Amino acid sequence: MKIVTTNKAPSAIGPYSQAVKVGNMVYTSGQISLTPNGELIDGDIHDQTRQVLTNLQNVLEAAGSSLGQVVKTTIYLTDMDDFIPVNTVYAEFFIENLPARSTVAVKTLPKNVKVEIEAIAVAAEQGYSF
Repeated sequence: MKIVTTNKAPSAIGPYSQAVKVGNMVYTSGQISLTPNGELIDGDIHDQTRQVLTNLQNVLEAAGSSLGQVVKTTIYLTDMDDFIPVNTVYAEFFIENLPARSTVAVKTLPKNVKVEIEAIAVAAEQGYSF
């Protein structure tokens, strides 16, 4: 097991890792709309979702993976009315090899953000292709 960290995504705000790599699998923690320096992007759901997915992309790259190698995501929303706007931004990041996905409505999220996304991905190995 390898703990994955990068300064291109916000540090964990609790006792957990940005991601954990086991063999060729990467399990990310949920990403929220914090910038790598800890600034909160709040307000517009489009802006929050872009920051979340950028963070997720950077954590995956630090693990030797990418958004194109994600096999499953889970999206947590505080308001299901944000489902379509989140999908619009999500489609900008996930273009091919669309992962399986669950979307769940929750009461609140850390720092009162509107969206949190976690992922499970395959890590690139020499000679490996998704």
